[in-house]
Amino acid sequence: MTSVTAFGQTGPRSTVGKPAAEPIASDANRAVSPVVASRASSPSATPVDLSARPPRPADAIQSMKNAKLIFVKSHSLLVGQSVIESKLRNRKEFQQLGLMITRDEAAADLILEVKHDVFTKYVFTAIDPSNNVVVASGKLSSLGGTVAGKVAKRFMKQVLKARTQPGP
Repeated sequence: MTSVTAFGQTGPRSTVGKPAAEPIASDANRAVSPVVASRASSPSATPVDLSARPPRPADAIQSMKNAKLIFVKSHSLLVGQSVIESKLRNRKEFQQLGLMITRDEAAADLILEVKHDVFTKYVFTAIDPSNNVVVASGKLSSLGGTVAGKVAKRFMKQVLKARTQPGP
């Protein structure tokens, strides 16, 4: 029996003497340590001891109430990460709530992402990294002010609203 290869060559087709294909490992079979984790999106991230952290809340409002460390990620060439960080730190609510900016994505309680949508539109999203739940978001225009300033203002407005709601 002969077959034609991708390069147009012919040759005998036989499986005799060839090793059997190895089974594909599933995610369920892999050993994962519940205590130490690192984020795949950050190649330079060091493992973080998650046992030292308080238990993660299950809903968006609790995530916003408990958040202390915020990691800012900008996917826009026009709005830099450091500019957004500066605008956040300069807001009085940010300081009053005792929030802090971190450069370690794995240590963050919230990840604030900013993306350029279309033309003058920008979208920001706050994500709880423990469960990838979106806890805050908004869309804004770059017209009539700086994008970083508007992101900081609207994000902090949502944080304040969550923290003033009654509940545990």
